[in-house]
Amino acid sequence: MLTRKDFLPVTLEDRDLFRAHYARYPQTHSDNTFTNMVCWNSYAHYEFARKKGAIILASTIEGETKFRPPIGPRDPALLKELIRLAIAEGDDTPLVLVDEETRAWIMTLYPDLELTPDRDYFEYVYRTDDLAGLTGKQYLTIRRQLSRFRRNCSPVVEEISPGTLGEVHDFLVEWCEWKDCDSVPFLGYEKDAVFFALDHYEELGLSGLIIRVVGKIGAITLYEELSPSTAVVHFEKGLPDCEGIYKAINAEAATALLGRFEFINRESDMGVEGLREAKTRYHPHHMVEVYCARKDDLKRCI
Repeated sequence: MLTRKDFLPVTLEDRDLFRAHYARYPQTHSDNTFTNMVCWNSYAHYEFARKKGAIILASTIEGETKFRPPIGPRDPALLKELIRLAIAEGDDTPLVLVDEETRAWIMTLYPDLELTPDRDYFEYVYRTDDLAGLTGKQYLTIRRQLSRFRRNCSPVVEEISPGTLGEVHDFLVEWCEWKDCDSVPFLGYEKDAVFFALDHYEELGLSGLIIRVVGKIGAITLYEELSPSTAVVHFEKGLPDCEGIYKAINAEAATALLGRFEFINRESDMGVEGLREAKTRYHPHHMVEVYCARKDDLKRCI
């Protein structure tokens, strides 16, 4: 029987375990990636359990615990154990990040279970050539803004390397001072996450780019492979020194990934209205839709 005692904290030492497992069971949602979990651990306190050839993830934010469906072989008995644990140990919405394929499977077992779309955590997936080329009328305004940035700011683009990690660190310190990260709780956690990513850049297998404006770093992006067809952008930061720099780092990342990945996952908007508008403006090819279940609905199924 699955219990809370089966769960262990996700740590950097678990990297190879997750890499091997995800090679067999590729993920579509970035929140399940190993990089995301270890970088955001101070915020979400990720844990995992290994049962019957599957990995089950849990996260605890401000004392409230949520579980995710088993990643691995489809096992109805294990799912039932997870649902019972979620009811006993989880918060009011204890089952989350149920992807489309898993939802279809769960519905064959529990056809009366209500699985609600969790729109704030839908992820935006774009065609790489769309973001790199920005062709067509729908990108006209973005192309103009990008051209103005390149004309006015004379940017220089380069890959992040071991020799520039210290400089990127200094840039992030400046970015956090500009954002006043320490006065906003979530930005404080984001600060922890991006610095962890930088401190373990090579161990995590990350790649990234720098945009320099007048020799100084003005923007950075960090990304990695999510699946053979898709890259995921984990972090993208820019200073307000030159208007349009975020559009530029977006386009440069896509150009760097062109030919290697068909798609780019740029994660969710977390329900932030301005962020949702910005991500929609780039015309995603599709969304990674996820669903959640309330405790009362799970109780009625068991």
